[in-house]
Amino acid sequence: MRITLFLALLFLNLPGASAGIEIRHFPSPALEKRYQHLIEELRCLVCQNQSLADSNADLAEDLRDEVYAMLIEGKQDQEIVDFLVNRYGDFVLYRPPVKKTTALLWFGPFAALAIGALIFWRLVKRRRLQSAEALSEEERHRLNQFLHKEE
Repeated sequence: MRITLFLALLFLNLPGASAGIEIRHFPSPALEKRYQHLIEELRCLVCQNQSLADSNADLAEDLRDEVYAMLIEGKQDQEIVDFLVNRYGDFVLYRPPVKKTTALLWFGPFAALAIGALIFWRLVKRRRLQSAEALSEEERHRLNQFLHKEE
């Protein structure tokens, strides 16, 4: 029992054992809820597709500190988002606004899908024409007879 307790205490005191645990004190539950919402909606600039809440990067920790400080100062959510967008660009947002600089983000996947569908359709059409041209007159006649027998 003593050995288990000793090992547990040793493990908890290791550097990094408590890494990622941030203790923040909020004057109200509403402010804490706003903080959680903001760090979920803002993207970590270092990590790929992680929110500030999910990231363990140093920059994400700094940004969480910045968001917390601005909330404690009494700034509104939109003011905080605007500050971060002005500083880091639209990439910091999970849902960037639709504008000229983000049009490719919003419409690029649909354009790629449409282009892919067009290429697929053209390939299928070309293959059908090639297979139809590959048959001789006699083979076409036999194929038509076979198809009409089945009906």
